[in-house]
Amino acid sequence: MSKLIYWLFKESSLVSLIAIGIGLLLGSLIMLAGGYNPLLAYGSLFGKAFGDVYNTGETIRQITPFIFTGLSVAFAFRTGLFNIGAEGQFIMGALAADFVGISLHMPWYIHVPLAVVAGGLLGGLWGSIAGYLKAVRGVHEVITTIMLNWIALYLSNYLIKAWLLEPGQMRSKVVDKSAWLSSAGLSELFGGSRIHYGIVLALALAAVFYVVLWKTKQGFELRAVGLNPDASEYAGIQVNRNVIKAMFISGVFAGVGGVCEVLGVFHYQAVNTAFPGYGLMGIAVALIGRNSPVGAILGAVLIGVLTYGASGMKFGAGVPEELVSIMIALIIFFVAANQIVKQLLKLTAKNKKEVL
Repeated sequence: MSKLIYWLFKESSLVSLIAIGIGLLLGSLIMLAGGYNPLLAYGSLFGKAFGDVYNTGETIRQITPFIFTGLSVAFAFRTGLFNIGAEGQFIMGALAADFVGISLHMPWYIHVPLAVVAGGLLGGLWGSIAGYLKAVRGVHEVITTIMLNWIALYLSNYLIKAWLLEPGQMRSKVVDKSAWLSSAGLSELFGGSRIHYGIVLALALAAVFYVVLWKTKQGFELRAVGLNPDASEYAGIQVNRNVIKAMFISGVFAGVGGVCEVLGVFHYQAVNTAFPGYGLMGIAVALIGRNSPVGAILGAVLIGVLTYGASGMKFGAGVPEELVSIMIALIIFFVAANQIVKQLLKLTAKNKKEVL
Protein backbone atom coordinates (compact mmCIF):
# COMPACT_ATOMS: atom_id res chain seq x y z
CA MET A 1 0.00 0.00 0.00
CA SER A 2 2.84 2.40 0.84
CA LYS A 3 4.38 1.78 -2.60
CA LEU A 4 1.02 2.56 -4.22
CA ILE A 5 0.74 5.84 -2.28
CA TYR A 6 4.34 6.71 -3.21
CA TRP A 7 3.60 6.04 -6.88
CA LEU A 8 0.44 8.17 -6.83
CA PHE A 9 2.23 11.21 -5.45
CA LYS A 10 5.33 11.14 -7.62
CA GLU A 11 5.48 14.11 -9.97
CA SER A 12 5.20 11.96 -13.10
CA SER A 13 2.15 10.19 -11.68
CA LEU A 14 0.60 13.50 -10.63
CA VAL A 15 0.87 14.56 -14.27
CA SER A 16 -1.15 11.49 -15.27
CA LEU A 17 -3.81 12.19 -12.65
CA ILE A 18 -4.12 15.80 -13.78
CA ALA A 19 -4.26 14.69 -17.42
CA ILE A 20 -7.13 12.35 -16.54
CA GLY A 21 -8.92 15.18 -14.74
CA ILE A 22 -8.46 17.53 -17.72
CA GLY A 23 -9.72 14.84 -20.10
CA LEU A 24 -12.86 14.27 -18.02
CA LEU A 25 -13.40 18.02 -17.64
CA LEU A 26 -13.10 18.67 -21.37
CA GLY A 27 -15.39 15.72 -21.95
CA SER A 28 -17.94 17.42 -19.69
CA LEU A 29 -17.64 20.65 -21.67
CA ILE A 30 -18.19 18.76 -24.92
CA MET A 31 -21.29 17.13 -23.43
CA LEU A 32 -22.62 20.51 -22.33
CA ALA A 33 -21.99 21.91 -25.81
CA GLY A 34 -23.95 18.99 -27.25
CA GLY A 35 -26.83 19.51 -24.85
CA TYR A 36 -26.09 16.53 -22.59
CA ASN A 37 -25.94 16.41 -18.80
CA PRO A 38 -22.35 15.42 -17.81
CA LEU A 39 -23.31 14.49 -14.24
CA LEU A 40 -26.01 12.15 -15.50
CA ALA A 41 -23.59 10.80 -18.13
CA TYR A 42 -20.79 10.01 -15.67
CA GLY A 43 -23.29 8.62 -13.19
CA SER A 44 -24.67 6.34 -15.90
CA LEU A 45 -21.14 5.32 -16.91
CA PHE A 46 -20.11 4.24 -13.42
CA GLY A 47 -23.56 2.79 -12.79
CA LYS A 48 -23.10 0.55 -15.82
CA ALA A 49 -19.57 -0.43 -14.75
CA PHE A 50 -20.28 -1.13 -11.08
CA GLY A 51 -24.06 -1.01 -10.68
CA ASP A 52 -24.41 -4.70 -9.79
CA VAL A 53 -22.29 -7.82 -9.40
CA TYR A 54 -22.81 -8.88 -13.03
CA ASN A 55 -21.57 -5.60 -14.45
CA THR A 56 -18.72 -5.49 -11.93
CA GLY A 57 -17.62 -8.91 -13.16
CA GLU A 58 -17.87 -7.79 -16.78
CA THR A 59 -15.87 -4.66 -16.00
CA ILE A 60 -13.10 -6.77 -14.45
CA ARG A 61 -13.25 -8.99 -17.54
CA GLN A 62 -12.81 -5.90 -19.73
CA ILE A 63 -9.90 -4.61 -17.62
CA THR A 64 -7.96 -7.89 -17.70
CA PRO A 65 -6.58 -7.87 -21.29
CA PHE A 66 -5.67 -4.18 -20.95
CA ILE A 67 -3.42 -5.04 -17.99
CA PHE A 68 -1.54 -7.61 -20.06
CA THR A 69 -1.00 -5.39 -23.09
CA GLY A 70 -0.28 -2.36 -20.90
CA LEU A 71 2.46 -4.34 -19.12
CA SER A 72 3.79 -5.46 -22.50
CA VAL A 73 4.13 -1.95 -23.88
CA ALA A 74 5.38 -0.53 -20.58
CA PHE A 75 8.12 -3.17 -20.25
CA ALA A 76 9.42 -2.37 -23.71
CA PHE A 77 9.32 1.37 -23.01
CA ARG A 78 11.30 0.83 -19.80
CA THR A 79 14.02 -0.87 -21.83
CA GLY A 80 14.16 1.88 -24.43
CA LEU A 81 12.02 0.13 -27.05
CA PHE A 82 8.68 1.02 -28.66
CA ASN A 83 6.60 -2.13 -28.84
CA ILE A 84 3.70 -1.23 -31.11
CA GLY A 85 3.22 -4.94 -31.75
CA ALA A 86 1.39 -6.06 -28.61
CA GLU A 87 -1.65 -6.56 -30.85
CA GLY A 88 0.11 -9.19 -32.95
CA GLN A 89 1.73 -10.82 -29.92
CA PHE A 90 -1.71 -10.99 -28.26
CA ILE A 91 -3.15 -12.70 -31.36
CA MET A 92 -0.31 -15.22 -31.54
CA GLY A 93 -0.66 -16.04 -27.86
CA ALA A 94 -4.36 -16.64 -28.41
CA LEU A 95 -3.57 -18.87 -31.41
CA ALA A 96 -1.16 -21.02 -29.38
CA ALA A 97 -3.69 -21.42 -26.57
CA ASP A 98 -6.39 -22.30 -29.09
CA PHE A 99 -4.20 -24.98 -30.67
CA VAL A 100 -3.18 -26.51 -27.34
CA GLY A 101 -6.72 -26.31 -25.98
CA ILE A 102 -8.24 -28.07 -28.99
CA SER A 103 -5.53 -30.55 -30.00
CA LEU A 104 -4.48 -31.90 -26.61
CA HIS A 105 -6.57 -33.70 -24.01
CA MET A 106 -5.27 -33.90 -20.44
CA PRO A 107 -6.14 -32.97 -16.83
CA TRP A 108 -6.78 -29.28 -16.18
CA TYR A 109 -3.76 -28.88 -13.88
CA ILE A 110 -1.52 -29.77 -16.84
CA HIS A 111 -3.66 -28.44 -19.69
CA VAL A 112 -4.07 -24.88 -18.40
CA PRO A 113 -0.39 -24.27 -17.51
CA LEU A 114 0.71 -25.82 -20.82
CA ALA A 115 -1.62 -23.54 -22.80
CA VAL A 116 -0.45 -20.47 -20.84
CA VAL A 117 3.21 -21.34 -21.37
CA ALA A 118 2.67 -22.05 -25.08
CA GLY A 119 0.85 -18.75 -25.62
CA GLY A 120 3.42 -16.79 -23.65
CA LEU A 121 6.30 -18.38 -25.58
CA LEU A 122 4.73 -17.79 -28.98
CA GLY A 123 3.91 -14.18 -28.07
CA GLY A 124 7.48 -13.74 -26.85
CA LEU A 125 8.98 -15.30 -29.96
CA TRP A 126 6.79 -13.06 -32.11
CA GLY A 127 8.09 -10.03 -30.24
CA SER A 128 11.69 -11.24 -30.44
CA ILE A 129 11.51 -11.15 -34.25
CA ALA A 130 11.35 -7.37 -34.04
CA GLY A 131 14.07 -7.43 -31.37
CA TYR A 132 16.34 -9.51 -33.59
CA LEU A 133 15.83 -7.24 -36.60
CA LYS A 134 16.56 -4.22 -34.37
CA ALA A 135 19.68 -5.74 -32.83
CA VAL A 136 21.21 -7.38 -35.90
CA ARG A 137 19.96 -5.33 -38.84
CA GLY A 138 19.20 -1.99 -37.19
CA VAL A 139 15.57 -2.01 -38.36
CA HIS A 140 13.43 0.24 -36.15
CA GLU A 141 11.06 -1.77 -33.98
CA VAL A 142 8.10 0.55 -34.62
CA ILE A 143 8.11 -0.42 -38.30
CA THR A 144 8.62 -4.14 -37.74
CA THR A 145 6.08 -4.48 -34.93
CA ILE A 146 3.39 -2.71 -36.97
CA MET A 147 4.07 -5.02 -39.91
CA LEU A 148 4.12 -8.07 -37.64
CA ASN A 149 0.68 -7.11 -36.33
CA TRP A 150 -0.80 -7.59 -39.80
CA ILE A 151 1.17 -10.76 -40.41
CA ALA A 152 -0.11 -12.18 -37.11
CA LEU A 153 -3.72 -11.32 -37.99
CA TYR A 154 -3.68 -12.99 -41.41
CA LEU A 155 -1.45 -15.89 -40.37
CA SER A 156 -3.76 -16.76 -37.46
CA ASN A 157 -6.79 -16.56 -39.76
CA TYR A 158 -5.12 -18.90 -42.23
CA LEU A 159 -4.10 -21.44 -39.60
CA ILE A 160 -7.54 -21.43 -37.98
CA LYS A 161 -9.20 -22.05 -41.36
CA ALA A 162 -6.68 -24.74 -42.26
CA TRP A 163 -6.50 -26.71 -38.99
CA LEU A 164 -8.89 -25.56 -36.29
CA LEU A 165 -12.06 -24.34 -38.00
CA GLU A 166 -15.48 -25.29 -36.67
CA PRO A 167 -17.46 -26.53 -39.72
CA GLY A 168 -19.89 -23.91 -40.96
CA GLN A 169 -18.52 -21.22 -38.61
CA MET A 170 -15.97 -18.44 -38.97
CA ARG A 171 -14.21 -19.46 -35.79
CA SER A 172 -12.18 -22.28 -34.37
CA LYS A 173 -13.55 -25.26 -32.51
CA VAL A 174 -14.19 -24.80 -28.80
CA VAL A 175 -11.22 -25.66 -26.56
CA ASP A 176 -11.55 -28.53 -24.09
CA LYS A 177 -13.13 -27.58 -20.77
CA SER A 178 -9.98 -28.86 -19.05
CA ALA A 179 -8.20 -25.81 -20.50
CA TRP A 180 -10.76 -23.20 -19.44
CA LEU A 181 -9.70 -20.35 -17.16
CA SER A 182 -13.33 -19.64 -16.28
CA SER A 183 -15.49 -21.57 -13.84
CA ALA A 184 -19.19 -21.80 -13.09
CA GLY A 185 -18.58 -20.95 -9.44
CA LEU A 186 -16.71 -17.75 -10.18
CA SER A 187 -19.24 -16.75 -12.82
CA GLU A 188 -22.16 -17.33 -10.45
CA LEU A 189 -20.41 -15.29 -7.76
CA PHE A 190 -20.49 -12.35 -10.17
CA GLY A 191 -24.03 -12.82 -11.42
CA GLY A 192 -23.24 -15.00 -14.44
CA SER A 193 -20.63 -12.64 -15.89
CA ARG A 194 -17.64 -13.78 -17.97
CA ILE A 195 -15.07 -12.93 -15.32
CA HIS A 196 -12.22 -15.47 -15.22
CA TYR A 197 -9.01 -16.29 -13.37
CA GLY A 198 -6.94 -14.39 -15.92
CA ILE A 199 -7.21 -11.34 -13.67
CA VAL A 200 -5.17 -13.20 -11.04
CA LEU A 201 -2.56 -14.07 -13.66
CA ALA A 202 -2.47 -10.45 -14.83
CA LEU A 203 -1.77 -9.17 -11.32
CA ALA A 204 0.87 -11.86 -10.84
CA LEU A 205 2.63 -10.80 -14.04
CA ALA A 206 2.58 -7.19 -12.85
CA ALA A 207 4.55 -8.39 -9.81
CA VAL A 208 6.91 -10.30 -12.13
CA PHE A 209 7.39 -7.10 -14.15
CA TYR A 210 8.52 -5.27 -11.01
CA VAL A 211 10.79 -8.05 -9.75
CA VAL A 212 12.48 -8.64 -13.10
CA LEU A 213 13.20 -4.98 -13.85
CA TRP A 214 14.11 -3.69 -10.39
CA LYS A 215 15.25 -6.68 -8.36
CA THR A 216 17.46 -8.66 -10.74
CA LYS A 217 20.82 -8.18 -12.45
CA GLN A 218 19.14 -8.91 -15.78
CA GLY A 219 16.62 -6.15 -15.14
CA PHE A 220 19.40 -3.68 -14.38
CA GLU A 221 21.06 -4.54 -17.68
CA LEU A 222 17.79 -4.16 -19.57
CA ARG A 223 17.15 -0.73 -18.06
CA ALA A 224 20.76 0.33 -18.62
CA VAL A 225 20.57 -0.59 -22.30
CA GLY A 226 17.34 1.36 -22.59
CA LEU A 227 18.84 4.47 -20.98
CA ASN A 228 22.16 4.47 -22.82
CA PRO A 229 23.14 1.58 -25.12
CA ASP A 230 26.58 3.04 -25.89
CA ALA A 231 27.53 3.38 -22.22
CA SER A 232 26.09 -0.07 -21.53
CA GLU A 233 28.22 -1.61 -24.27
CA TYR A 234 31.29 0.16 -22.90
CA ALA A 235 30.51 -1.32 -19.48
CA GLY A 236 30.51 -4.83 -20.95
CA ILE A 237 26.75 -5.37 -21.30
CA GLN A 238 25.72 -7.25 -24.45
CA VAL A 239 23.36 -4.70 -25.95
CA ASN A 240 22.01 -6.74 -28.87
CA ARG A 241 21.20 -9.73 -26.70
CA ASN A 242 19.35 -7.53 -24.21
CA VAL A 243 17.33 -5.87 -26.97
CA ILE A 244 16.11 -9.30 -28.10
CA LYS A 245 15.42 -10.34 -24.49
CA ALA A 246 13.43 -7.18 -23.82
CA MET A 247 11.19 -7.71 -26.84
CA PHE A 248 10.77 -11.38 -25.96
CA ILE A 249 9.64 -10.61 -22.39
CA SER A 250 7.40 -7.83 -23.65
CA GLY A 251 5.82 -10.26 -26.10
CA VAL A 252 5.27 -12.82 -23.33
CA PHE A 253 3.06 -10.38 -21.41
CA ALA A 254 0.88 -9.73 -24.47
CA GLY A 255 0.85 -13.40 -25.47
CA VAL A 256 -0.45 -14.50 -22.07
CA GLY A 257 -3.16 -11.85 -22.44
CA GLY A 258 -4.27 -13.55 -25.65
CA VAL A 259 -4.26 -16.91 -23.87
CA CYS A 260 -6.58 -15.60 -21.15
CA GLU A 261 -8.98 -14.14 -23.69
CA VAL A 262 -9.36 -17.52 -25.41
CA LEU A 263 -9.36 -19.76 -22.34
CA GLY A 264 -11.27 -17.39 -20.09
CA VAL A 265 -13.82 -15.54 -22.22
CA PHE A 266 -14.64 -17.00 -25.63
CA HIS A 267 -13.14 -20.53 -25.47
CA TYR A 268 -12.37 -20.26 -29.18
CA GLN A 269 -10.60 -17.89 -31.56
CA ALA A 270 -12.55 -16.11 -34.26
CA VAL A 271 -11.44 -15.45 -37.81
CA ASN A 272 -11.00 -11.70 -37.49
CA THR A 273 -11.10 -9.15 -40.30
CA ALA A 274 -9.83 -6.41 -37.96
CA PHE A 275 -7.67 -6.18 -34.84
CA PRO A 276 -9.38 -6.82 -31.49
CA GLY A 277 -7.83 -3.55 -30.29
CA TYR A 278 -6.37 -4.73 -26.99
CA GLY A 279 -2.78 -4.26 -28.08
CA LEU A 280 -3.34 -0.77 -29.42
CA MET A 281 -5.20 0.20 -26.26
CA GLY A 282 -2.26 -1.16 -24.28
CA ILE A 283 -0.22 1.78 -25.57
CA ALA A 284 -2.70 4.13 -23.94
CA VAL A 285 -2.61 2.12 -20.72
CA ALA A 286 1.20 2.26 -20.59
CA LEU A 287 1.26 6.00 -21.27
CA ILE A 288 -1.34 6.75 -18.61
CA GLY A 289 0.46 4.45 -16.16
CA ARG A 290 3.86 6.08 -16.82
CA ASN A 291 5.30 2.68 -17.78
CA SER A 292 5.16 1.20 -14.27
CA PRO A 293 3.42 -2.05 -13.25
CA VAL A 294 1.17 -0.32 -10.71
CA GLY A 295 0.44 2.41 -13.24
CA ALA A 296 -0.42 -0.17 -15.91
CA ILE A 297 -2.97 -1.76 -13.58
CA LEU A 298 -4.56 1.59 -12.71
CA GLY A 299 -4.46 2.72 -16.35
CA ALA A 300 -6.16 -0.52 -17.38
CA VAL A 301 -8.84 0.05 -14.74
CA LEU A 302 -9.51 3.54 -16.13
CA ILE A 303 -9.67 2.40 -19.76
CA GLY A 304 -11.69 -0.69 -18.89
CA VAL A 305 -14.26 1.27 -16.90
CA LEU A 306 -14.60 3.90 -19.63
CA THR A 307 -14.96 1.41 -22.47
CA TYR A 308 -17.35 -0.94 -20.68
CA GLY A 309 -19.36 1.89 -19.13
CA ALA A 310 -19.74 3.71 -22.46
CA SER A 311 -22.99 1.91 -23.21
CA GLY A 312 -24.33 3.15 -19.88
CA MET A 313 -23.73 6.74 -20.98
CA LYS A 314 -25.51 6.02 -24.24
CA PHE A 315 -28.64 4.48 -22.76
CA GLY A 316 -28.70 6.36 -19.47
CA ALA A 317 -27.93 9.87 -20.70
CA GLY A 318 -28.20 9.65 -24.49
CA VAL A 319 -24.50 10.44 -24.93
CA PRO A 320 -22.88 8.83 -28.00
CA GLU A 321 -20.35 6.12 -27.14
CA GLU A 322 -17.84 7.86 -29.40
CA LEU A 323 -17.53 10.57 -26.77
CA VAL A 324 -15.74 8.07 -24.51
CA SER A 325 -13.16 7.57 -27.27
CA ILE A 326 -12.74 11.34 -27.40
CA MET A 327 -12.16 11.49 -23.63
CA ILE A 328 -9.60 8.68 -23.81
CA ALA A 329 -7.86 10.50 -26.64
CA LEU A 330 -7.80 13.74 -24.63
CA ILE A 331 -6.35 11.95 -21.61
CA ILE A 332 -3.63 10.36 -23.75
CA PHE A 333 -2.90 13.71 -25.38
CA PHE A 334 -2.32 15.47 -22.07
CA VAL A 335 -0.29 12.56 -20.70
CA ALA A 336 1.90 12.55 -23.81
CA ALA A 337 2.14 16.35 -23.87
CA ASN A 338 3.18 16.35 -20.22
CA GLN A 339 4.97 19.70 -20.53
CA ILE A 340 1.55 21.38 -20.85
CA VAL A 341 0.43 19.83 -17.57
CA LYS A 342 3.73 20.63 -15.86
CA GLN A 343 3.40 24.24 -16.98
CA LEU A 344 -0.10 24.36 -15.50
CA LEU A 345 1.32 23.02 -12.23
CA LYS A 346 4.03 25.71 -12.22
CA LEU A 347 1.49 28.47 -12.90
CA THR A 348 -0.72 27.17 -10.09
CA ALA A 349 2.21 27.11 -7.66
CA LYS A 350 3.27 30.60 -8.75
CA ASN A 351 -0.23 32.00 -8.25
CA LYS A 352 -0.40 30.47 -4.75
CA LYS A 353 2.87 32.14 -3.82
CA GLU A 354 1.64 35.49 -5.13
CA VAL A 355 -1.59 35.19 -3.09
CA LEU A 356 0.39 34.37 0.05
